[in-house]
Amino acid sequence: MRLSSDQMYQYERDGFLVLENLFSVAEVEALRAAFEADARVPGPQRVLEDGSDRVRAVYASHERRPEFAELIRTPRLLGPVRALLSESVYLYQMKINAKPPFGGDKWGWHQDYLAWQLADQLPAPKLINVTVLLDEATEFNGPLIMVPGSHADGLLREDRADDHRSEQHLDPDDIALGQEELAALAAKHGFHSIKAPAGSVVFFHPEIVHGSAPNMSPFPRRLFIATYNATDNVPLTPNPRPRYLVGRDVTPLEPLEAAR
Repeated sequence: MRLSSDQMYQYERDGFLVLENLFSVAEVEALRAAFEADARVPGPQRVLEDGSDRVRAVYASHERRPEFAELIRTPRLLGPVRALLSESVYLYQMKINAKPPFGGDKWGWHQDYLAWQLADQLPAPKLINVTVLLDEATEFNGPLIMVPGSHADGLLREDRADDHRSEQHLDPDDIALGQEELAALAAKHGFHSIKAPAGSVVFFHPEIVHGSAPNMSPFPRRLFIATYNATDNVPLTPNPRPRYLVGRDVTPLEPLEAAR
């Protein structure tokens, strides 16, 4: 899996890159089934919607499900990641964000790197988020929305809300940007809504501003998100978060074919 020079340039310019239909219908169906099974496993790795028993996010499914253990090492993801970072990488975090039909909540406008800098003392934004769409993303089911080019503006907030949701899990609302900041960003960069078929993949920068609206439709919106970090960019905190939130194994990942 190789990116073209135009694709590399697009990522550097916009802070994200969408590759459609990288995974087949059968592959996506297997991943959905694996997620639904893992979402029924109780534990701190499972985050529920406020006041509901519906799942908002599940962390570290690769530690329990072989489908995701293989997915994080497929060349379709690792190849572009290593090309874009020009570094050896390990898995920093893996989660699946779910928006159930008729009411899956919003994700506030935020930059991921701020959460990791605050919680883990991560030295630099030498990471890439990789999202696999487990459902078709449309204008109806709360798609991911990017602010193109905002990754070049650096961190736009330095702190975390006092009334945050959890001590361990940093919800985007805890580090959300204010209305005036977002209005200025929108005037400068505009918005881009990620609408693509299930099985498509989005690579995006840890400092790009992004968010999403509630899912008011009858259609689910589930996103697999693997965050890869450069192996020389490990957290410096003396009090590491649980392993299901932050990976401890910094051994460089190799694509499945190369590892066999």
